[in-house]
Amino acid sequence: MATVIIGAGIIGTSTAFYLSQTSKNTIHLVEASPQLFASASGFAAGFLARDWFSPSLSKLGELSFDLHRLLAEENNGHDRWGYSRSTGTSLAETVGKNGADWLMEGVSRSTAAARTTNSNGNRPAWLTPGSELDVMSDGSTTAQCDPLLLCRFLMENCQSRGVQLHQPAKAISIIRSPSGALSSITILDTSTQEQTTLPCTRLVLAAGAWTPEVHRTLFPKSKMGLPITSLAGHSLILRSPHWPPPALDSTDPANAGRQDCHAVFTTDAEADYSPEIFSRMPDGCIYLAGLNSSTYPLPKIANERVIDPKSIAVLKKTARKLLGENFEVVREGVCWRPVARRGVPIIADLGDKGEEGVIVCAGHGPWGISNSLGSGYCVAKMVEGKDVERYVGRLGL
Repeated sequence: MATVIIGAGIIGTSTAFYLSQTSKNTIHLVEASPQLFASASGFAAGFLARDWFSPSLSKLGELSFDLHRLLAEENNGHDRWGYSRSTGTSLAETVGKNGADWLMEGVSRSTAAARTTNSNGNRPAWLTPGSELDVMSDGSTTAQCDPLLLCRFLMENCQSRGVQLHQPAKAISIIRSPSGALSSITILDTSTQEQTTLPCTRLVLAAGAWTPEVHRTLFPKSKMGLPITSLAGHSLILRSPHWPPPALDSTDPANAGRQDCHAVFTTDAEADYSPEIFSRMPDGCIYLAGLNSSTYPLPKIANERVIDPKSIAVLKKTARKLLGENFEVVREGVCWRPVARRGVPIIADLGDKGEEGVIVCAGHGPWGISNSLGSGYCVAKMVEGKDVERYVGRLGL
């Protein structure tokens, strides 16, 4: 058997990571962008949650959060990709909408979590003084990572186990046996224009916001469209003299949580959007985002992104409100998250849709990093023919 995964972002790489742990079959990753992790996998916030999800997504959220924690414990994730507990907070004046519609309506995903206590005892030192904070999670069910560093770790492990990366390359056609079974796939090296045919008995489509285009290319006669669109989000990575804090005595109860990362969700009434700001390890930077657009055009290839100066200016103005004037801009960014029409990802075997041997895993919206490991684990089990109904039973087409 041979498995080909289209898309070497965090979903595709997580799938290859778990599949290569148990499978001795050939695994190929095919990535169109000359730059790895050039969209959300490398430019997202990296906020992780265990219990901020709707019922249909709750089991996958729990599984994925636990896998993130286990991976970090077993591989020194704190130092290697900044895995840390994160206190989830909301500024007291935040006004949002309840339910799962925040993504399309522009409000904060903090509305997905129930508020708990009102306290400034754990207020991050880098946040300007002002309104009180509502603490939504004390760090036991929320965490933080640097997604780019996590992706690099996963890829390194995949390749050390023999997973083959084809980049930059795109899939152009599939070949089926006389019986209709998937047998091979032809890919094009876009740097040399050379075509290669790879054995392929299982095909995973995990190309993020580009997944519908990949599906249309490989199955031009299919009457089924994948209901996935893109949501662009601009971001800043900032450096503040107040983060990370000086080393404290961890045995002193008074210092509990003071060196944890923080996630702060708020609103910017003047700019009419809902900023999200996260302190991260191990580089000691702060990530600011929340300015999203469903109309900002998706590039043909992720590394061809074009940053909107007006959006960056809005984010910088928000940064001055939240961090004061004393900060440095380390990186300006934009990425595109794949959003499924129903608001939850599509993780489905397309065999019952007449496309035998094909699995789709895309449409995670703002939770792609958080639910990446659980998604990859489940897809790997699906490739092996194992049952993951309890995790993805309500995430089909």
